[in-house]
Amino acid sequence: MPSSLIRRGVWVIGVAVLVIALAFAALPLIASTRIVRDRIAWELSAWSGFRVTIDGSPRIEVWPKFRAILSDVTLSQWTDADAPPVVEAERVEVDLSAMAALQGDVAFSTARLVRPTIRVERTASGFYLPSLPTGGRITRSIDTARGVVSANPQKPDLGRLPSDPFGTVEFRDGRVVTSAGGKDTEILSSLSGQVNWAAMNSDATLTATGIWRGESVQIDFSSARPLVLFAGGAAPVTLAFKAAPATLSFDGVASMSQNAYLDGQAKFAAPSLRRLLEWSQAGMAPSAAIGSVSVASKVTASAGRAKFENTTVALDNNPGMGVLDLSFGEALPVISGTLAFDTLDLRSFLSAFTPIAPTGQAGPGEIDTSFADKMNLDLRLSAAHATAGPIQLADVAATAQVKNGLAVFDISDASAFNGNIQSSLRFDRKPDGSQVEMRLLASDVETGAFATAAGMTRLVPAGTGTVSIILKGPGKAWDSIFENADGSFSATFGPGSLNGLNLPAFLKRNEQGGFFALDDVADGSLPIDGAEIKASISKGVARLDKAEVNSQKYKIWLSGIASYAGRGLALSGGIVSTAQPQQQPAQQPAASGQAAVQAPQPPNQSLFFVGGNWSTPFISPISGVSGQ
Repeated sequence: MPSSLIRRGVWVIGVAVLVIALAFAALPLIASTRIVRDRIAWELSAWSGFRVTIDGSPRIEVWPKFRAILSDVTLSQWTDADAPPVVEAERVEVDLSAMAALQGDVAFSTARLVRPTIRVERTASGFYLPSLPTGGRITRSIDTARGVVSANPQKPDLGRLPSDPFGTVEFRDGRVVTSAGGKDTEILSSLSGQVNWAAMNSDATLTATGIWRGESVQIDFSSARPLVLFAGGAAPVTLAFKAAPATLSFDGVASMSQNAYLDGQAKFAAPSLRRLLEWSQAGMAPSAAIGSVSVASKVTASAGRAKFENTTVALDNNPGMGVLDLSFGEALPVISGTLAFDTLDLRSFLSAFTPIAPTGQAGPGEIDTSFADKMNLDLRLSAAHATAGPIQLADVAATAQVKNGLAVFDISDASAFNGNIQSSLRFDRKPDGSQVEMRLLASDVETGAFATAAGMTRLVPAGTGTVSIILKGPGKAWDSIFENADGSFSATFGPGSLNGLNLPAFLKRNEQGGFFALDDVADGSLPIDGAEIKASISKGVARLDKAEVNSQKYKIWLSGIASYAGRGLALSGGIVSTAQPQQQPAQQPAASGQAAVQAPQPPNQSLFFVGGNWSTPFISPISGVSGQ
């Protein structure tokens, strides 16, 4: 009896195994007869909402996975038969359910698109997005979720969300294109990644890599309630964008409703702002930007406006904090706010917003003011310490403004050279060309240190003084500003010394006659009581209206012109002895009945001519001694 039962059990198991083996062996045949191409296309259409067509015959594989391999697949809009397909794929691999196939149904959980082409269109907001389907399970689920969100926008009933399965969509070696002039223009290439979304009411993740404008990029996106997000509700979102020119991340809450908004923490970093501008094709001169930039902030954005609170900014490793406001309500984006720095490189900061020539650039170069057409800017800045080239500043208060073709950077107050500095740089775009205006007022500064920082090392009085410079000229190129500038220069100096002048040696050489270089008599210093210089500047040429240096025994004066373009000098001058003459004054005949009177004699004066150029001036004596 037991032997009979065992034999029957073995027969039953054997028959079951045979049936199962025959069923799997028959799957390709069943698939070829029942799961035909149109049935798969219909199921894909019902799932995606697009009209799916499959030009090639399906190929069914059983091992290692039961799947259908489809060739020349297109997804198009149902409403516009003449429009190009939204998605084209050379091959689509669909993982099928074996049990559903035996029952004549199509059920799949994973779809792989090989070498797909995705067509996108530019929206009114400026983003490139594909056309959305007008039906399908995904669209119906979103519509249902939209009703759930509308019933309670603040706290929607998540239990009422549709639970339709979605699955996994993988894509390999794809590209994104847009139509321009009847031709496809490639935006993104080498696109690979996947979307994991088990069910419509579950969480979802997206990971994608590709090549955009010659750089490899990676995007990671996830949301715990993606269906609520697509339905216009608020949902948690994390986003990370990585590329060599820049990285961006966001972690917070987002809404894609009509009143879309963001609220969370954001970070941005670019190792080179110049490279970022080149890569982003923002239309701003890449040569005008230098250095790195990073921003970390609490972001609240809605209705075309973003507010950055508790913002930490680093420009060329100069950290600062403040509040920024970004608005898109006007024709151009508007950036405004306040930033406070401990240390700040003003050149690096200005280079991001004004056409300052970058460090290391060979030659002054052209001035590109196209940045003024791309944004409006209004920033208030402060820095405990700042640098402007070789100049060290402290307690800086400044503003940077760009609007309607006008760019202005003002330092309203700063300490430097034991005095006070105020300056302004202004670029004004006009129909006849850009105009550049520069102003500098240095009050009660140590003039020796100020002159050294400005590159003026010859015959500058050392002491305390005030310097004012105003220049205005065409802004086509940096050379043209100084070569064609109009303006004025004035300086007053208190007691100090005139270094680089051996006055006795100068007077001796001038008395002997013959040309001599100023360097030959530069090994001395002359104590002075004060000095004053006034010059008018026209077309890059400075004309000395007054130039006097007063010492205890002498007064030195100069007049003439100095050219910026040729660096040439054409000056005449004199050294007047102010000491009382030792000889007795000459007697003048007296009128009848009056005593004789003494006539004052003109002081001795040594006259000379200054020629050559700024770096190597030479002196030519002028014969004769005359009164002043």
